[in-house]
Amino acid sequence: MSATPKTHIAHHTNDAIYVRDTNLVDDLIGKVTFTEMMFFQITGKRPTSAQVALLDAALVTLMEHGLTPSVIATRMVYISAPEAMQSAVAAGLLAVGRTFVGTMELAIKLIEEVLSAPEGEAARAQAIAQRHRANKLVLPGFGHHLHKPDDPRSARLLSLAAEHGTPGHHVRALRTLSAAIDSVYGRHITINATGAVAALLGEIGFPQEVMRGVAVVSRAAGLVGHILEESREPAARHMWESLEHTVPYSPANPSS
Repeated sequence: MSATPKTHIAHHTNDAIYVRDTNLVDDLIGKVTFTEMMFFQITGKRPTSAQVALLDAALVTLMEHGLTPSVIATRMVYISAPEAMQSAVAAGLLAVGRTFVGTMELAIKLIEEVLSAPEGEAARAQAIAQRHRANKLVLPGFGHHLHKPDDPRSARLLSLAAEHGTPGHHVRALRTLSAAIDSVYGRHITINATGAVAALLGEIGFPQEVMRGVAVVSRAAGLVGHILEESREPAARHMWESLEHTVPYSPANPSS
């Protein structure tokens, strides 16, 4: 028989609420920031100032990306059901995946593969780059269709890791992998924002299996901003109507 299920996160009494065995009212409300609380609730550990700063930087970086699929989905659902803002936000969050915003979970796996290689980091980075090129695989954490030659967000994020005195292992591995990729592909491919975020979250010991959750939390706030703008300066209907002109109907059997 399996053990009785249990939670270590929260419980309550008639007159108190506890999160990770800490009194919510007396010890958390008004005494910790949202970022500190997020780290504490997820990991069960009180964050250091460096951990807070780098997690906060990741949240700020991932909040806004313009009129991407997640934002378009949110705005479309909002004009369809304006009485249910949460539905519009949820629609946008469904698009946080391996193409947009959420690739840090794959990038961190490559970084950890470099770090754990018995043959040495440079050799493994070279092998990873060759493997991806030979199999025509997407390089998670690398490349950007707009920011060339380099993603400006990445440089700032990686510099923050040094400024806050992190061990630097994950950043080093990411840079080693970047150099190998440039060599194997014969051209420079930028480290993008999610690649840099993956390295930062690795530096602060954020759990790998929920790294995409950082993007989910951040994007939720960003999508609320787009909902407010849509309510005041509507754009979704224009997007919808534009498709009728840019994607014309074509008969399935034009000769019939």
